[in-house]
Amino acid sequence: MNPLLEKFNTKYTSSPFNDIKEEHYLPAFQELVKTAQKEIDEITNNPEAPTFENTIEAMAFSGEQLDRVSSIFFNLNSAETNDEIQKIAQDVSPLLTEFSSKISQNEKLFERIKNVYDQKDTLSLNEEQKMLLNETYKGFVRSGALLNEEEKKKLEKINMDLSIKSLQFGQNALASTNAYFKHITDKEQLKGIPEAILAQYEEDAKEKGLEGYVITLQYPSYLPALTYAENRGLRKELALANGKKSFDGGEFDNQNLIKEIVKLRQEKAELLGYKNYANFVLEERMAKSPEKVFEFLNELLDKAKPYAQKEIEELKTLAKADGIEEIQSYDHAFYAEKLRKQIFDIDDEELKPYFQLEKVQEAVFGLAGKLFGLEFREINDVQKYHEDVKTYEITENGDVKALLYVDYHPRKGKRAGAWMTSYKNQYKKDGENSRPHISVVCNFTKPTKDTPSLLTFQEVTTLFHEFGHALHGVLADTQYPNLSGTSVKWDFVELPSQFLENFCYEPEFLKTFAKHYQTGEILPDEKIEKLSQSKSFMEGYQTMRQVGLGLLDMAFHSEVEELERLSVKEYEVEKTEATIIYPSNPETATAPSFSHIFQGGYSAGYYSYKWAEVLDADAFQYFKENGIFNPEIASKYKILLSSGGTKDPMELFKAFRGSEPKVESLLKRAFGS
Repeated sequence: MNPLLEKFNTKYTSSPFNDIKEEHYLPAFQELVKTAQKEIDEITNNPEAPTFENTIEAMAFSGEQLDRVSSIFFNLNSAETNDEIQKIAQDVSPLLTEFSSKISQNEKLFERIKNVYDQKDTLSLNEEQKMLLNETYKGFVRSGALLNEEEKKKLEKINMDLSIKSLQFGQNALASTNAYFKHITDKEQLKGIPEAILAQYEEDAKEKGLEGYVITLQYPSYLPALTYAENRGLRKELALANGKKSFDGGEFDNQNLIKEIVKLRQEKAELLGYKNYANFVLEERMAKSPEKVFEFLNELLDKAKPYAQKEIEELKTLAKADGIEEIQSYDHAFYAEKLRKQIFDIDDEELKPYFQLEKVQEAVFGLAGKLFGLEFREINDVQKYHEDVKTYEITENGDVKALLYVDYHPRKGKRAGAWMTSYKNQYKKDGENSRPHISVVCNFTKPTKDTPSLLTFQEVTTLFHEFGHALHGVLADTQYPNLSGTSVKWDFVELPSQFLENFCYEPEFLKTFAKHYQTGEILPDEKIEKLSQSKSFMEGYQTMRQVGLGLLDMAFHSEVEELERLSVKEYEVEKTEATIIYPSNPETATAPSFSHIFQGGYSAGYYSYKWAEVLDADAFQYFKENGIFNPEIASKYKILLSSGGTKDPMELFKAFRGSEPKVESLLKRAFGS
């Protein structure tokens, strides 16, 4: 029996992780694609005249089990992968791409959709139904429904190739990250690194059967070394290893893949009638055009650059006192931490005992309760995909709102970074409001035998960020699964996550949870005040970095001709020259491990992080003016979150805020002007 082909009879109809074996996946996908295709065939061949209900709505609810199994498989490919799963992914991705292409290029089905679309002005549809109709029609057109037969075949081949190459890019980046580790036996080489971090390095060494210490390129291991190690040679070696990921000409090199992916995306855009891939993508975003994005990024660049240069001059002064004549990128975190201590008297390691993971989680749960009336209860009768995972039932007034999985610690089969995802979307059908299953995945330092998991303040904001995404899913209250939760325009999707980060800097809120894990002492007022003030520390540099990544992304997807004559490194330097603060090292490059744009969904969309900062700064300013826990404003914000993709995001924002977002709110927060 294949559990992926059965109705999920577990509690909450949750994913039956314990019953799934790797050999179940491919047969399940093959069978469920056939089942989903039958559902599509029934809609296509329906003898009745096409209506919104028998065509558009029927499609929205088709392929439910296939969607569930896809979520399980691809989420585990990120959070708990292995060689076998990665091998299966190479078979599954083209299978799903082919199925998707078949649907989008089904002429008879499109005729029915177009028939309903052409009648839209005469139909009595509510706002969400109108949105579903528009999105369905546009989705088909953007997938090639208006192309001729030869063009459709060409597009299908491009999509298939992109699916495989994007998957390979991500696998290479992960393998390249896992391939490196630095083994150290002489503790003197680790001078400056706090004892709590050294304890983790010892644990990592033991896992590999080694004496001494091991530093990896996983974020919780790599970043503390760059931040605290007095050994400049060690910082340089680690930074070079990190910068060489998938850029060393070896087995996991991604340079050729980048050129192939970019070329295929350009071909796809031209085939569909667009000048370039960025134009194709941005038609469906708040920004609308590459020109608007470049204008936005360059405005931020002009504003941030003087601040960034001033910040780096301060770091240079500190470095010169240590005899360093020319500061390098691998010195940045070390001297930024020194400067931060000088200005704010804040030490990340000194703060960590006040941010025990469990207490930070309690705080974010409590905030969700205060703002939105949610309650969280840990449950142990739901199947999990790893022993580190914890599960929670989320309720509102006694009604189940969502099932939440949290997965906080790094391991070999988990990709780096932090993300929110879902195993099941919310939707309403047959009088039932089917609730979502949401997951938050991070890579925080594991507890040791003597110490619980303690977070840096940056990790605290990371947890709030991902939980902001989670709330977008948890509060979803829409009719259709494909308009639910985070199914919104991509440059709107980061608003809920970045908005929630703001609370981490509010003294009133910090005092409720920043307590020493051993003594229970609340973080002293002066530290809280300094922490609040530190929000804009190195904001110029950070803005330059994000703008640089945004410009690089936009260049790859709107200025592709030069990539044919330049190497990936040359292209990267040329397109980000205005944002480069430190000398560029010829041995390192960002693009070959830039998974956000070559594997994730951020192609021609990385700018959306800064774009959403404008939204979140303006939204939080509204709370600040009226009280950060103001129930009326929280209630209005809850409507924005629960609406998902049922309305135009600008209209949703204006309904909440009373006006369009103002970039001045971001500039004021970042630079005080």
